[in-house]
Amino acid sequence: MHVLRAADRAQSKSRTVRFEGAAYGTDISFFAVDSDPGQGPVLHTHPYAETWFVQEGRARFVADGKVLEVGPGDIVVAPGGTAHKFTNIGDGRLVMFCVHDTGTMAQENLE
Repeated sequence: MHVLRAADRAQSKSRTVRFEGAAYGTDISFFAVDSDPGQGPVLHTHPYAETWFVQEGRARFVADGKVLEVGPGDIVVAPGGTAHKFTNIGDGRLVMFCVHDTGTMAQENLE
């Protein structure tokens, strides 16, 4: 069993936490997203599926040219190879759990 204590993680400018599972014997990775209004990644793809669970705030997702707005309790799934991005469109924090179906993340930025 592994425990990664918050106090032991390297500090970063972002409140978002990145975890890659391969080093710990698991085939999943994730971002615990905690972003401010207007923030989000550029358009990109992964060779595996990605799943988001929105806990707080509102986000605009763009996936393969389609636009979707989501909020608390919503789940979004993008199959592998889908060009996608999201932006915090709310007035406050966007808190989401973003699961990558792989132990090591791979991303190709398109913007």
